[in-house]
Amino acid sequence: MTTLQHVSGPETNPTGSAHFTARVSRAEAREQLSNAQCDLLVIGGGILGISTAWHAAQSGLRVALVDAGDFAGATSSASSKLLHGGLRYLQTGAVKLVAENHFERRAVTRQVAPHLSRPLKFYLPVYKGGPHGAAKLGAGVFAYSALSGFGDGVGHLLSPAKARAAVPELRVKNLKAVAVYGDSQMNDARMALMTTRAAVEAGATVLNYAEVTGLRFTDGRVTGADLRDKVDGTEFGVNAHVILNATGPWVDHLRRMENPAADPSIRLSKGAHLVLKRTADWGAALATPVDKYRITFALPWEDMLLLGTTDEVYEGDPGQVSPTKADFKQILDEASLSVRSQQLNPELITYAFAGLRVLPGGPGATSKAKRETVVTEGRGGMLSVAGGKWTTFRHIGRTVMKKLAALPGYSLGSEMEPMANLPHRLPLPGIANPHAVEHRLLSDGGAPLPNLGEDTAKHLATHYGSLAFDITRLAGEHPELAARVHPDAPEIMAQVVYARDVEWAQTADDVLRRRTTLMIRGLDTPEVRAKVQAVLDRNQ
Repeated sequence: MTTLQHVSGPETNPTGSAHFTARVSRAEAREQLSNAQCDLLVIGGGILGISTAWHAAQSGLRVALVDAGDFAGATSSASSKLLHGGLRYLQTGAVKLVAENHFERRAVTRQVAPHLSRPLKFYLPVYKGGPHGAAKLGAGVFAYSALSGFGDGVGHLLSPAKARAAVPELRVKNLKAVAVYGDSQMNDARMALMTTRAAVEAGATVLNYAEVTGLRFTDGRVTGADLRDKVDGTEFGVNAHVILNATGPWVDHLRRMENPAADPSIRLSKGAHLVLKRTADWGAALATPVDKYRITFALPWEDMLLLGTTDEVYEGDPGQVSPTKADFKQILDEASLSVRSQQLNPELITYAFAGLRVLPGGPGATSKAKRETVVTEGRGGMLSVAGGKWTTFRHIGRTVMKKLAALPGYSLGSEMEPMANLPHRLPLPGIANPHAVEHRLLSDGGAPLPNLGEDTAKHLATHYGSLAFDITRLAGEHPELAARVHPDAPEIMAQVVYARDVEWAQTADDVLRRRTTLMIRGLDTPEVRAKVQAVLDRNQ
């Protein structure tokens, strides 16, 4: 049996980055949660809750983070995978918002997580009879790039012929011009997991698959939660000075545990995406206007093509959200506005997913609703936070902490003083230049795996940064772990062991969907799933 040794704290690896060789066991985490009086209990392991836990732990607070499912198991791993300023917000005059989004995007891509995110050029095609003219979009992308300090180049117009050279599948019939601008892209699940890891390295205790079965009250105030470990059924509890409800689409469900008469505070919008095999290399992404307000994306991502997204009101069970046949048709129809039909063959589809945007309650179309963060306080003192954008996840974490410190009746004032001195560009674990990591992995002295393929080296560098050396070291010590999980994917078996022992993976879906790219590539075959499950079972 191959397993990593459990340790209780960080150490330094040869690359100079702090890392954990393994997480604490579930039993140890439950004991830590049960025996400590936490300053802050965060319920909900989406990026909003994870970021808040990270910032709170940085400030020196005793922090616990729990989730009923996997970390980033719902909305936070079902996004369009973008870090962006929000080009469409310029239509509403939200210039300050776009500038703030760009600041956060640049910080993440350059100083916080350059190993997990990267710049991406976007083409905005202008077709005859389309909702916007070339002059308007040309001026728009120039203003957009100006708000980012021209750090991604100057927004400009491009001829159809030059655009087609970079994106061979671009439909050129009736194409008048292409507006060009820059944004950034990421793997949302990997970014969330690394942020969770950063929270743990700062001192937080985290546990996934820990379901809240009830809230604890003292003199009418919420002072903790009763939980059930969904892996083995163990029941336990957590006491805390402050409880933060960051459960995303389930935020009102938890609010009703505090107050059965609580009115709805949010509404939900479903966004579905399709993943397809690419028929050609793409040198840029397409952002195609569907109407005056909506844009449909065609994004080169993880060697695949990501299409979407939809935007419609959702009123069902958040746990049952999934793409429908109507979603498939809408996404493919909208993509056909700018993508050639041969790339949109349904037989190329490898995966489909849907997530829920959490929007403030109120009237109007969901496509026009602001993606703002809302913090409310219940009658029992529990704070609930919902909404926001992936791009500003660090800013949201800081904002929530400041709101916590400012609210009357909370005893976090003195403990929150260090927040003012925290660096705003604190990097995530594994920070490194991914090109340098890839080079070292392929060089004679950089990796213990002489037959490491270029695709695997690139994949490890862009999903783990300098922590990739932990993966290859593990595979070097156990040669059977150097084998690929599937011959058509870059992942190796060492990543499965690493996901189990370091990254809190409990189920095959955790590994196949969020720790690796096997599911989105359509490679979660019964044989692959059995291999992954066998590794997970060795730790039971």
